[in-house]
Amino acid sequence: MTRGEAWPPRWLTLVPAEDLVRGDGDHAADFIEALCRITKESVAGASGEPIVLRGWQRDLLAHVYARRADGRYRHRQALVGVARKNGKSALGAGMALYGLLCGPAGGEVYSCAADKEQARIVFGTAKRMVEMEPDLAEVIKPYKDALEVKETGSVYRVLSAEAFTKEGLNPTQVIFDEVHAQPNRELWDVMALAMGARVEPLLIGITTAGVRADATGKDSLCYSMYQYGRRVAAGEFEDPSFFMAWWEPADPKADHRDPNTWREANPGFGDLVSAEDFASGVLRTMEPEWRTKRCNQWVSTAESWMPAGAWGECTDARGVPDGAEVVLGFDGSFSNDSTALVVVQIPDGEEAPHIDVVECWEKPADAGQEWRVPVMAVEEEIRRACRRWQVREVVCDPARWSRTYAILEEEGLPIVEYPQSPTRMIPATQRFYEAVLNATVTHSGDARLARHIDNCTVYTDSRGSRLRKDAKNSPRKIDLAIAAVMAYDRACVAEPEGVPNLW
Repeated sequence: MTRGEAWPPRWLTLVPAEDLVRGDGDHAADFIEALCRITKESVAGASGEPIVLRGWQRDLLAHVYARRADGRYRHRQALVGVARKNGKSALGAGMALYGLLCGPAGGEVYSCAADKEQARIVFGTAKRMVEMEPDLAEVIKPYKDALEVKETGSVYRVLSAEAFTKEGLNPTQVIFDEVHAQPNRELWDVMALAMGARVEPLLIGITTAGVRADATGKDSLCYSMYQYGRRVAAGEFEDPSFFMAWWEPADPKADHRDPNTWREANPGFGDLVSAEDFASGVLRTMEPEWRTKRCNQWVSTAESWMPAGAWGECTDARGVPDGAEVVLGFDGSFSNDSTALVVVQIPDGEEAPHIDVVECWEKPADAGQEWRVPVMAVEEEIRRACRRWQVREVVCDPARWSRTYAILEEEGLPIVEYPQSPTRMIPATQRFYEAVLNATVTHSGDARLARHIDNCTVYTDSRGSRLRKDAKNSPRKIDLAIAAVMAYDRACVAEPEGVPNLW
């Protein structure tokens, strides 16, 4: 991508040309190219090679470090929004080192993020740059979570996310990584207020898009800043202290599979990021996740799960033959929700895993509030399934039906607990989605399962995407889909030692 194509971004707050000329952008860019090295081999170059900034990165630095007529920085806060793998960490690390060495004596530079491990990504990159460059290593002393310039008393530290511990700091520059992952605005506000005594502080957020609402249901910190930046960029009002550069497709409904859409959101497309990686990744990634991370678009917290027609294309009317090796997935309730039992045939040789419904207990439309799932019938159906097939595991969420699990486990059934936590369900949901889109799984065409699949929406937050209903008390059931995801996930794992597969 050429400089002209990559700059300007979709949204850019106005900076007067004379402020760009007076600014430190060229100085910062020359510093990074002269002293900062690539720390990990990538499309950008081999490890150890000097960083070569692209035109759009130099333009960005010119805008961030612009100076007013009185000589001070024009901006106090900056928000840079760009999709993943466009060199954010390396650029952020270079800016942090620039602030450490070229900022005022006694400066305090910080890396912040939603958690300390995320904050360490930029800091760790900067620390490695110091280790790789003798001229930097000569003047900067490294510690575990800090870099110090003894001659000036300036220090660069990595901070954890507990905002209440940050009172008393006096930052000159903050590199705030992945602002979208912040659960609230507390840490950002603490750091912004802590800069109040500095002459020309700079708080720089570098992030991809995320979800619009935070855990409280209000606009997330990053989304509210994005909206504010758009208003400033559109000229609704002036705020020279705030800068935003945000890359995203001009058309919010642009085809997420179109390379032209990728180019609009990725200034490093074909240069810092691989076009082949995009072409491959779009086939395995759910659309909301792809739009968020690779197109840098804001998504609602819930979006439809499967593309239209994808599930139907995996139909194979055959059933699961008696005696086949299988995993059973069970998702149970007692009253309003349905209770689902799904079977996944474990692939043998070249065969794909095959999914079918064993049974589903749903509340009849004319039933009253007193209706309950027939627990004894459910238990007997699980026993019958274990007699019919070689059952490696009966996978179930331990939070429900504990009495049934205990009884069946005492009888020798291979009950395996599968907590429906984000750490399990996010990768399991992704694995299932990829299999459907790539047609590497089949199913028997059961109409109930198809309906539950269609009812699923994807909830996306900073941890990833997972399934849920369209509303908390929605009458639309998804239990068969949840059971299928759990069972498929376990069917794709090599058989664990010591687990019986016969009953």
